[in-house]
Formats: sequence, structure tokens, C-alpha cells
Amino acid sequence: MPKFFIKTYGCQMNERDSEQVAHSLLARGYERAARETEADVVLLNTCSVRDMADQKALGKMGMLGQIAKRRPEVVFGFLGCMAQARGDALFSGLPHVDLVVGTQKFHRVADYVEELLEKKRMRRMDDPRYSICDTGEEAGSEETIRHHEVKKRQATAFVSIMQGCNMHCTFCIVPQTRGAERSRSLEEVVREVRELVARGVKEITLLGQIVNLFGRHGMAKVNGKSPFVQLLEAVHEIAGLERLRFTSPHPIGFRDDLIRAFAELPKLAEHVHLPLQSGSDRILKAMHRPYTAAKYRGLVGRLRQTSPEIAITTDVIVGFPGESEEDYAQTRELVDEIQFDNAFIFRYSTRRDTPAATMAGQIDEELKAQRNQDLLGVVDASAHRANERLVGRNVEILCEGPSRTNAARLMGRTRTNKIVVFEGNKEHVGEIFEVAVQQANGFSLYGTPVVQTSSPTHA
Repeated sequence: MPKFFIKTYGCQMNERDSEQVAHSLLARGYERAARETEADVVLLNTCSVRDMADQKALGKMGMLGQIAKRRPEVVFGFLGCMAQARGDALFSGLPHVDLVVGTQKFHRVADYVEELLEKKRMRRMDDPRYSICDTGEEAGSEETIRHHEVKKRQATAFVSIMQGCNMHCTFCIVPQTRGAERSRSLEEVVREVRELVARGVKEITLLGQIVNLFGRHGMAKVNGKSPFVQLLEAVHEIAGLERLRFTSPHPIGFRDDLIRAFAELPKLAEHVHLPLQSGSDRILKAMHRPYTAAKYRGLVGRLRQTSPEIAITTDVIVGFPGESEEDYAQTRELVDEIQFDNAFIFRYSTRRDTPAATMAGQIDEELKAQRNQDLLGVVDASAHRANERLVGRNVEILCEGPSRTNAARLMGRTRTNKIVVFEGNKEHVGEIFEVAVQQANGFSLYGTPVVQTSSPTHA
């Protein structure tokens, strides 16, 4: 049978989409290839959030042209956000590209791949390009991302609960690449989670562009609880599920019911990724982020009051058009004050067809780089302090498998999403147990598995 290779760029939603495509190909008898040189089908699942991601995917596809010269029967394709944004234009300059599939058509990739492979086998001279491009909208596509390939002893899984975004932040291309906000039914999500738990998965992460706005257009509040909190409660009740996470939320979706959930739902892990983007009210307004620095600060305070062990991570953009020294100083001050457990700091990247791309006051790249490095220093210091506080303590971890940096060791995550590396054996994979933290190095913790009867620290 043909072999396929998928390379994924970007976020966890892209990873989940790639998993869906892989499942559909495996279900038809295709096999995974360890590398692109061994594959009959090579697919790049792309990201368009920043220009660098676009350029990486385009550069990679350009290099794959060498394989196409030797093996013209191989199918090459772009999937995902960049495919959605650029469409037919991706065929230009890349004559070996056969397939371009947008974000609402992942469930059709297997059909298109088979059609292209058959055309290439037939060598139809009247159809020399054999190309297919499908970036159209499709009603109900949010319900198609539900199949998983669960590996032996797999501990964690992502479940997509919605697609698209209606927020229209001025720097963001996601509403154009992912479409309008649309949610799956609560019952379908619960059914999918129940199936995953039955296959041995112990931790579920619910995914959405703005995950805590799930169901707001088609579901009603019940007893003052939002559709998203109703979903959290329903998933929480599934027997065998040990941990529940979600990403990425928006500050405006954090009402009292969601904050209380961190106290009322024991399976809900004590970690929130809460995008800040800027600490300047002026820049937040220009970004079309409907909150102020004070409201964000207050939200963090309420979360920490409700769940004292909670870890808070964030995203920040530096160098947004018009960002003055004072604006940046306000961002730096707020980041330093909050003491995030970690943060992703991004230099503003111009995305075509977004309002920010044509705003006055575009910032010099060198200044962006300076602010980026300066803010990284603030974040690194707070992240290291957070990790150092755990040295000498026992923490509960879920072992996910071999460490990415040292295959001879295992790694797991605490409830607060911190990575712990330790010596162990394959029997640890998929299990929840305590580790005594002995060292903090960079963004990882190092320790030794322990057996004790007292309750672990929920770090």
C-alpha cells in the first residue's frame, strides 16, 4: 500500500487536523512513512499566523521538488491555513504541487489523494498537472474532526470542540483561514471523549480558536452556566478520565462560572493559557482586544484567589504598529508584575489583508527584536522562579513517554503543565504518579519517581 508523510506547522489545532488526515489514510490501508523520501504522499499542514511559518512551509515544499524530479508519481500537497489563504496561487512556482486543501476540507483529503494517485498511475497526457484545489466553505465541517489514532499506552489526546473565530483582532488572519465561529454539539464532544477514555486516554485537552466561547450562538445558559462550563461539567463526569484541560481561551470568556469551575471540578487541571497580547490599553484597543490591562490584572487575581496553585501562561506581541516606548514599558511592567509561569513572546508580523498591515507607525524590525529579547528575559526569570519553587517537593505527573531531548529518559507533565524528566521504564508510560523534584533546569524539572501515601502537591 502507499505510504504517507505529514509535516505539521503551527498550533495544537493543526496537530489535531493532521491526526485526522492520518487517521483517514490509515483507515484506507495506507502506511506511515518515517521520512518524506520514503513516502508516496507528502503533505504539509500549514500555518499562517506569522510570515515565518508561511516561509518555512514554502521553503520545505521547494526542497521537496528534488524528490519530485526523481519520483514524479509522488503526490505533494499543502493543507490548512496557508492553503486556505493562498489557494490556487500555491501552484505557481511549485510545479510539483498537486493538492491544496483548506481548513474546512480535511475530511476530504483521503479522497483527493486517491484520485491524484490514480491519475498519476494512469499517466493521463490530457491532464498533465493532476492538480486539485479545494478551499471552499462546508457546512457542518466542525463535526468532521472526531477520529483519532490512539497508540498503545497513549496518555493524552486533543479534542476539537469548535472551529473558526468571530473576534477579528486586527493582527490576526485566523477568521479568514478558519472561517466564522461554529461549535460542535455538546453530545458529540462528550461521545468522542468517552470513546478516547475507553481506549486508555487519561487526559483530554479541549481545543478551539476561542475555546471558552463554545456554543454561545446555539446553546442557552443553564443555571447561570455558559455552554462551555456545561461542557466541562459533562466531560468531567466521564468515568476513567483523570485530567481535563482546554486551550486557547480569551479573557472576555472568563465569567464567574468558569472561574468557579477551577474550584468545583477536581479533574480540571490548574493551568490557564491566557493571552495578554499587550499591557497598553491604547495598543489593546488598536488590536481590537476588548479588555483593559486592569481587567486582565483583575482576572488573574480572581483565578489565583480561586485556585492558589494555578499556573498562568500567556502570549504577548511586541512591536505592534504604533507601539511607543511608553506602550512597551507598560507591557513589560505588567508582565513583570504578574509573574507568568511561561509566555510566548512574538514580534509583530504583518499578515496581508488584516487591518494592522496597513496601520501607520509600523515598527522597525531591529526595535522589535530588542523588545522581544528584553521581554523574554523578564519571562525567563519568572518561569525559572516558578520552577525553582518546586525543587524539593513531590508533584503529581502523567507520564507521556520518552523525553524529546533524551530518549533514554521519560517525561511527564504536572497538573500545572510543567515538564518533568526522570529515569524510568516503559511501564511508567500512561500512568499517574508522584515524582520528587530534585532540580530545575531551564523550563524543565528533573526528579525521581516516589511512592508515598500522602497527597501530592498539585503542581
